[in-house]
Amino acid sequence: MTSPLLRTILLLGGCVTLGVGVGLLLTADLGSDGYSMLVSGLSIASGLEFWVANLATGVLFVTLAATRKVRPGIGTVVQVGLVGVTVSVVLGLLATPDGMLARAALLAVALPVLALGIAAYLGSRTGAGPAEAAGLAWDPPVPFKWSYSAVQGGGALVGWLLGATIGVGTLAVVLLLGPLVTFIARLLRVDVHQGTPAAAEPTSSSES
Repeated sequence: MTSPLLRTILLLGGCVTLGVGVGLLLTADLGSDGYSMLVSGLSIASGLEFWVANLATGVLFVTLAATRKVRPGIGTVVQVGLVGVTVSVVLGLLATPDGMLARAALLAVALPVLALGIAAYLGSRTGAGPAEAAGLAWDPPVPFKWSYSAVQGGGALVGWLLGATIGVGTLAVVLLLGPLVTFIARLLRVDVHQGTPAAAEPTSSSES
């Protein structure tokens, strides 16, 4: 896992895959992830444009994670930029289906795609995006699959209280995405914890 080429493939491929997953989730129109709900709620409550609220929230999350030694890296910047571009492309190509069954199918596809993207880009060990960094900041003592669920759930709750709309897709992300990321990371044999690959082997908390 120390090969720079492999780490680059994991980072870029993971971010594009994550962007596709986000695009599918938004196209399903059954509720966004908890982190996006938080940003949306802050935007509604403060009157700030979404991108400003998103930037401020991201900087805050990454900064707080750094205080617990989950420091940003090139992967943090690439994740924010490349995922955003990919989501825009996907949303430009797809339209929300009329039927609920088709929308549910999109949601069902989006979840494993999201998990694959997160596991791959974190597996590059080049830095985590805001929501993932916040989850990793508490692992240990809390395994990532649960700390990440807590971040998504907390974001959804605060966002809802501030006026954002919650949906079944939000609940699916909160309950399922963290465990799915851990499962896929195990299949890929990557460690989602950050730092140089040689610094540490996958810990028991990443497999719990």
